[in-house]
Amino acid sequence: MTTRLLFRDDPYLREAPARVTALTAEGGIVVDASLFYPTGGGQPGDAGWLDWDGGEIAISTTIKGEGGAVVLIPETPEAQPPIGAPVFQRLDWDRRYRHMRVHTGLHLLSVVIPLPVTGGQIGDGKGRLDFDMPEPPEDVAALEDQLNALVTRDLKVSEDWITDAELAANPGLVKTMSVAPPVGQGRVRLIRIGAGADQVDLQPCGGTHVGRTGEIGRVTIGKVEKKGRQNRRVSLILLD
Repeated sequence: MTTRLLFRDDPYLREAPARVTALTAEGGIVVDASLFYPTGGGQPGDAGWLDWDGGEIAISTTIKGEGGAVVLIPETPEAQPPIGAPVFQRLDWDRRYRHMRVHTGLHLLSVVIPLPVTGGQIGDGKGRLDFDMPEPPEDVAALEDQLNALVTRDLKVSEDWITDAELAANPGLVKTMSVAPPVGQGRVRLIRIGAGADQVDLQPCGGTHVGRTGEIGRVTIGKVEKKGRQNRRVSLILLD
């Protein structure tokens, strides 16, 4: 059963009701509407808590199941809510919000380093992108200044949708070489940073982001590591 993605409708939603639709053999809990983002696209699955009449359980992470289902993974194999039970989801918001800030910051990192992205990972307060970058950047401090300038412009972050065919006709929208955009469902979600003459980025993405770049806060660029013949890993760290 396909799970409705509440985090897609509103990434700032912290609590929400749902109903249990299935329990997996591995101990996971499938709900009809998920507040929790499932691991994917370099972004970790959300954690939090699930309450129901007579019970409470901590959720350690969230993954994708079969057929569009979202599966909540309990921290410990305690008693689970029965199938059909109404439950109340509570998100570990502080962790999720750091993911949102880092994820949006990595989009901006791909703006100041306009090279193909070969990999990436979002963490709790930091993240990284791998670039097809034969030579190291000459001035990391200058890149950091450009990055923070985009943050302080407080640009709006919004979403658009295009069809699979429109994306195929505009391959330049895809920056990532290692992760294909989520096609096959007829349409693809685009994340836009800025608008009109102030637009700085537009690319396919299924993750959660802040509403304005100012929410990212000041960031620093960590060490640039060589990963293979022409790949370099660039780290981004939140400073507050």
